[in-house]
Amino acid sequence: GQAAQPVAGDASGWSMDERLYNQVWGMFEDLARTMAAYRSAVDFAESRLEQELDKALSDPRNRIGNAGTNAREQARAKCDGLIAQAREVLERDIAQLTAESQVVEPALPLAYARWDSPLWTAYELPMEIPMALRVGDLHLPERPELIIPMLVRLPLERGMWVDSGRAASEAALLMDQAQLKRLAMDTAVAQAARLLAVYPAGEFTVHVIDPAGAAASSLAPLVQSGVLDEPPATGAGGVAAVLAKLTQRVDLVQMAVRGGAADALPSGVDTAEQLLIVNDFPHGFDDRALTQLRYLADEGPSVGVHLLMVADREDASAYGPLLDPLWRSLLRITPIPDDHLADPWVGHAWTYEPLLTPPGSRLLVDVLGQVASARRAWRH
Repeated sequence: GQAAQPVAGDASGWSMDERLYNQVWGMFEDLARTMAAYRSAVDFAESRLEQELDKALSDPRNRIGNAGTNAREQARAKCDGLIAQAREVLERDIAQLTAESQVVEPALPLAYARWDSPLWTAYELPMEIPMALRVGDLHLPERPELIIPMLVRLPLERGMWVDSGRAASEAALLMDQAQLKRLAMDTAVAQAARLLAVYPAGEFTVHVIDPAGAAASSLAPLVQSGVLDEPPATGAGGVAAVLAKLTQRVDLVQMAVRGGAADALPSGVDTAEQLLIVNDFPHGFDDRALTQLRYLADEGPSVGVHLLMVADREDASAYGPLLDPLWRSLLRITPIPDDHLADPWVGHAWTYEPLLTPPGSRLLVDVLGQVASARRAWRH
């Protein structure tokens, strides 16, 4: 008479990674629909309570004596009973999902795992590109302890934007601007490190644009480990050079694909997936650079060039609606927990939590060091 015990990988798919990916998305959908049913039941009960109270108060006979009091108590009792029933169903479903989460989380492969997973401390460079990447955690306010991994498919179908703006949320308003920007860049570096770590050697390349050189401390793990082929680009000249190089790559690959000669690219073209980290946009960008960046955002993902922008939208307010398509094309994530993401089923506002290594941990440096060593060995 008991519910079946949850099993990791208990979903459709050709491989364990695909089954776990589908299982996580199934948990995501189940929690969204369970919470929608609970919220709907509570709304119905409270709406019915209001109607019955209005009806009781509209009858003059109920304004004198105990009749009115009894009517109100009965109405509230019905409301409490309906909410109690809804909560009982919610608790049952939450218990099942919690049990499933406790089984699934330890079974997740490296690309889906949190930074505190033992897989990261025993890191080894993978031989194959994974199906998806974990870019954060999601939860609902009623059950913040029930975490759903936020997985995105690889290769990335759209770029990411780490929002460093203080106006984005109440929590951000309480933070110092410099501290928030530093945390936003730390978040971007952690995302880039995960991407580098889950791709085989030589299959992923990262470029950095830091026009004012303001993110040196956050970029230190990438720079010191040697995973970058070139140092972060600074100044207007550096911005122009990196954008020109990536724009040319997009053009060449597009022409090769259209001509059916994808294997006949010039020898100097890096065929690996490319990630461009842009800090403090739009500082250091002139109109030409802006046009190139928008081109990369639109055309890049289909040919393996992806954006990871760290920006405060208010800094680009002078451009007005010109940049609206750019912001919409990117997946917005935040350096602090923020309830801005909606699920595709019922549209709940989910709280997104970024994935960061514990303060003081050398995990990022150690993992990137192994990635750099593997890249050097692959080239020789």
